[in-house]
Amino acid sequence: MIHNALVLGASGGIGEALADHLEAHCTKVTRLSRAEGLDYDDPARAEATLAALDGPFHTIVIATGALEPGGHAPEKALRQIDATALARHFAVNTIGPALVLKHAPRLLPRGERAVLAALSARVGSIGDNRLGGWHGYRAAKAALNQLVNGAAIELARSHRAAICVALHPGTVATRLTETHGNGHARTPPDEAAANLLGVLAGLTPNDTGRFFDWQGKPVPW
Repeated sequence: MIHNALVLGASGGIGEALADHLEAHCTKVTRLSRAEGLDYDDPARAEATLAALDGPFHTIVIATGALEPGGHAPEKALRQIDATALARHFAVNTIGPALVLKHAPRLLPRGERAVLAALSARVGSIGDNRLGGWHGYRAAKAALNQLVNGAAIELARSHRAAICVALHPGTVATRLTETHGNGHARTPPDEAAANLLGVLAGLTPNDTGRFFDWQGKPVPW
């Protein structure tokens, strides 16, 4: 049986690698990015694109996100917080993925194992925050984590075999980490994708609503 997958943000470094890996394992992959209408700057267009999708999809990965939306660098101090930058962070890192989650109940199969994963970030963990800074990105990813948790609770009522989780991919060798990955080993996108899909393969419905890193270790909310 053909396994159907949906990768959102498939033009990015991690998203493209995830789609390639899924296709290599006898999976039919639908790839969406800005070019196909997944434009979070135009919510109406993004909604229309998502509404046109015809599932079911056994794997859905939301691989969209940005650390410097609109060219705004991460804040190093509270005095650098800017309303425009905050709004951009939430538009890209929270509201966009929320539009995808809105369609999850009709896109995931009922009665079959299915996985929905949103790429978050360890810096979005409130419990793991020891350094401060990066306020907009942290807050937007923390909000995404809450949305994933809420979606998992709702999906569990109608899709008992579904798994809905947030994932921290680690420091992946993309354009984002060329500037902000100092001091961390940078994992090639292909390897990062394999790690993440390996984590998803090992999850059960008991894991739904949780946050895991690329090694399968739980991350505190």
